[in-house]
Amino acid sequence: MSNAQRVVLISGAGRGIGAATAREFGRRGCHVIVNYLSNSEAAAGVVEDIESTGGTAQAVPADVCDAGQVDALVDGVLAEHGRIDVLVCNANTAAPPYVPFASLPWDAFAAKLTGELSGVYFLTQRVLAAMQQQRTGRIIFVSSTAADVITGSIAHSTATAALNVFSQQVSAEAARYGVAVNTVASGAANTDATSFFPEVIRQYFGERSVHGRLPEAADLGRLIALVGDEGFAVATGQVIRADDGFNLLTQQLDGPAARFGGSADQGE
Repeated sequence: MSNAQRVVLISGAGRGIGAATAREFGRRGCHVIVNYLSNSEAAAGVVEDIESTGGTAQAVPADVCDAGQVDALVDGVLAEHGRIDVLVCNANTAAPPYVPFASLPWDAFAAKLTGELSGVYFLTQRVLAAMQQQRTGRIIFVSSTAADVITGSIAHSTATAALNVFSQQVSAEAARYGVAVNTVASGAANTDATSFFPEVIRQYFGERSVHGRLPEAADLGRLIALVGDEGFAVATGQVIRADDGFNLLTQQLDGPAARFGGSADQGE
């Protein structure tokens, strides 16, 4: 199937990584459904960007945490286009509470977990049913390396870890129908979600980056589009760490060899 025939639905596509991913799929010739919650102006801007490069797209509002709205969204896309070839679950459905666990209210903790999972649960369940009938499809979850890094938010780390496990469980059920399910776990990136980072934090991440800087949303958009490509069909159930080398470079810069000199395995 050529990219021009593929229909791609992206949640939370009005800004940040979702918008960059939408533009990349549009550049590749796919028809992009730009889902958004409330900022119609931003979503319309993404559609305009895609159309300005010769692509096709449409903006469709829906709260992906609401089962009824998800049904209406997916039914509308299927009625108009007959299929959904790629689903990218990207919507940021709940801001993480950055407070010590000792003072973290259960309601705030539960809201993050529920928001993270409901934001993918309804959409995945509904689209997967259509892909199973098609006997083909790609589902991509946008997660975070917060699942295995101390972030300062126990709720955020726990929620992203749950999302990663959820995606792998879904992949096991989807594989028999020819549907590949993978997760892109992003490290810190230069988006509106990290606009509050002070310069010292940006420098810290830049020193531990292959490119010497925080990755841009467009960098992640290109990776996500690649994972959604037909050529990626042989991989499923994977959590792909997209941290620009942060984990490895942190070990190199802050690990035993850096602290004590020499190689950690020399026994000296």
